Amino acid sequence: MDLTHYRIAEEPFYKPLHNEVPMFEAAYASRMPVMLKGPTGCGKTRFIEYMAWRLGRPLITIACHEDMTASDLVGRYLLDADGTVWHDGPLTLAVRYGAICYLDEVVEARQDTTVVIHPLTDERRTLPLEKRNELVAAHPDFQLVISYNPGYQSVIKDLKESTKQRFIALDFSYPNAVEESQIIQSEAGVSGEIADLLVKIGARSRNLKGHGLDEGASTRMLIQAGRLIGHDMPVNEACQAALVVPITDDPDMRDALSESINACV
Repeated sequence: MDLTHYRIAEEPFYKPLHNEVPMFEAAYASRMPVMLKGPTGCGKTRFIEYMAWRLGRPLITIACHEDMTASDLVGRYLLDADGTVWHDGPLTLAVRYGAICYLDEVVEARQDTTVVIHPLTDERRTLPLEKRNELVAAHPDFQLVISYNPGYQSVIKDLKESTKQRFIALDFSYPNAVEESQIIQSEAGVSGEIADLLVKIGARSRNLKGHGLDEGASTRMLIQAGRLIGHDMPVNEACQAALVVPITDDPDMRDALSESINACV
């Protein structure tokens, strides 16, 4: 099967922050499964897109959610004009044809669903398709990657230790001020002055984490604010739409965030 439409055609912008690029290349050379750990919007998805492009491999991304079943991953029988026909799911496609499979926010999936990946993460490198009575051996170029936000851990939503210990893990966090400003300039197309201003606003919001906010403004949100500013929206209004309103519904916290923005502007 041709997976051309899963390939990253152009180099995505990504600014390495630590040793994550050579570490991922070493993991891929050994076909080790990789877990990307870090807060929402810090660049995990962009990183795996960049690495898929760098390695020249197709990338199949699966956005995990609580209603996702094992069949959504591996496939199911469907009716068509010729009768009942098996259709591979995205995970099975990646396993058969040698793509990188990225399970985004895997903690959102039910634990009874994610156990289907276990045989792919050890020396077996196989995917059982029970409904077809088939055992699919992973293509030599297949690799499994998952992302995980430790900030959302709870008794209900967490990865089993038996799952976590099957992966090597790369820690991601928000960039330092200089690097984050460079990323915002590149992604949003704004001046260094505006980017520096957004970085200050983001830092102030992150200081409120644990004091009424579950998460502060992510790098992704700062880029979105920058894009609005780049289309002639005033800074206060752009930050209100891109940062304040999405982050919280609490009126007092919205006021606190707005005051922080006004203090920076």
